[in-house]
Amino acid sequence: MKLQCDVEVVNRMLPSFGMKSRGKGMRAVLSIGKHLDKTSQRSNIYMMICTAKDRAGCKYKADANSLKNFLSAARLADRGSDASSLPLSTLTPVRARDVEQPKKKLTIVSKRDYPLTSNFPYSLEQLQVSYCKLSRVDMRMLSLKALRKLDLSNNHIKKLPATIGDLGCLSELILHNNHLEAFSEALCLSTLQRTLLLLDLSQNRLQSLPAQFCQLKELVNLKLDDNELVCLPFHVGRLSKLRFLSAAHNQLAMLPSDFRKLSLENLDLFGNPFVQPNPLDHKMKLTFPLPLQELASRAVANLRLPYGPHLIPAHLCRDLEVAKMCDCGRVCINFYIKTAVSMNLHQVSHTVVLVDDMGGTDAPVQQHFCSLSCYSEFLDNSLQRGIR
Repeated sequence: MKLQCDVEVVNRMLPSFGMKSRGKGMRAVLSIGKHLDKTSQRSNIYMMICTAKDRAGCKYKADANSLKNFLSAARLADRGSDASSLPLSTLTPVRARDVEQPKKKLTIVSKRDYPLTSNFPYSLEQLQVSYCKLSRVDMRMLSLKALRKLDLSNNHIKKLPATIGDLGCLSELILHNNHLEAFSEALCLSTLQRTLLLLDLSQNRLQSLPAQFCQLKELVNLKLDDNELVCLPFHVGRLSKLRFLSAAHNQLAMLPSDFRKLSLENLDLFGNPFVQPNPLDHKMKLTFPLPLQELASRAVANLRLPYGPHLIPAHLCRDLEVAKMCDCGRVCINFYIKTAVSMNLHQVSHTVVLVDDMGGTDAPVQQHFCSLSCYSEFLDNSLQRGIR
């Protein structure tokens, strides 16, 4: 029977020589078992300590009184049981990994170093596996419950398992330069909501992110560069702790209206095909009179009434989750007028990487209006500002 622990062996004669022990233990395997005494040819109970420097181990004849709390086998010895009748294994040297400190960090950057027959150390807190041509996430990684940083960059991963969300300590997830085409809703609704601080999805094949993405409210650093994104999440402004956002070299034509709510330290949107905003160019999605469902949904949102799938149909809940805010402060759901206005990105970020080669820092932002009167008032105000 074996116990992995930190052990300090103290010589009781040291004080008589005016010496003190180190006061510091070392990683060891403490074992209790039978050992054949060559002199008497009898098997006695011994305790053995094996360390990294002495893997063969140093044996001590067991004092049963001091071993009572070590193992139940020691308690059997204390009762005077015959050594031959005790369920003890023969003492053997230990493996090197048994006496090493628990491994906290592991980096694998070559396919030949990737473990095929052995598990990852259970104690890992940081794991990097890059340039190994992985096409999927190894399920053995998902059993590392202490993992805080997972770096799977520069592989061929196409899909993420929802069970990544079961890594309850994960604060950094790096998936740079893979083949990802989606980031699932399940991940957005997992424990990552409470733990994830850094997410790197750059250089993948993402065209969109789910509306639930903004549930990852602890995010501080988000990297989306070099994808195929045509839009950012509608409620991106809910990422209130976000400080670093990069989404350069995507296919963004304009930014969502919620983008105004961000408070960033650094923002990079270089290389996107932003449209030139013109308030007169608009998309009309209004009918007269408004449908009863639209009126009821607006009332729920404007009055901040509680709702959920236990109260109203699930599709209505989804509509309310993407409600648009008009300039007047009221909400519109599926019927509105949409246009784009120019916004200086310094309004939301202390540092801004230039949007284009011309040195600009302005970008178009969506604007919604709940009625013709709100849109007309906006046009009048824009015209007056232009005259001034």
